[in-house]
Amino acid sequence: MRKKEKEITDHGELEAIIRKSSVCRLGMVDKGIPYIVPLSFGYHNNALFLHGAKKGRKIDMITANPNVCFEFDHIMGTVKSEKACNWSMKFQSIIGYGTASFLQSKEEKKNALTVIMAQYSDKEFTFPDTMLEATAVIQLSIESMTGKQSLPEQ
Repeated sequence: MRKKEKEITDHGELEAIIRKSSVCRLGMVDKGIPYIVPLSFGYHNNALFLHGAKKGRKIDMITANPNVCFEFDHIMGTVKSEKACNWSMKFQSIIGYGTASFLQSKEEKKNALTVIMAQYSDKEFTFPDTMLEATAVIQLSIESMTGKQSLPEQ
């Protein structure tokens, strides 16, 4: 990282950013061409959980190449200035890498979907078997992640 003073090295701080995020951007490669998709997600035990239809471009790309990149950001405001080159942002962000795999058993899928729902709600949910059968649930095992921030002055 070019500006070491902006680097977030504490794993707890990285997890806090993930927990306050509402979107995970997943980066994949399709025949040498990058592709990014915004997704709802859950985080637990150094893994991200994602879901979607069982067919589609995302599923095809992960099947062909399970190596993925992910991104989170939390924007806290724009810093304005008289000069265009002095404008800036106050933010926190994470970029990470991992390996995606598809969960198969109903129990694994239920657990992962519970983690996803906990990201957005304190309610408990049930997942009918028909929904579990129709849904692809992805576990992204995080191999590395780095964080960067420029915080508002207190």
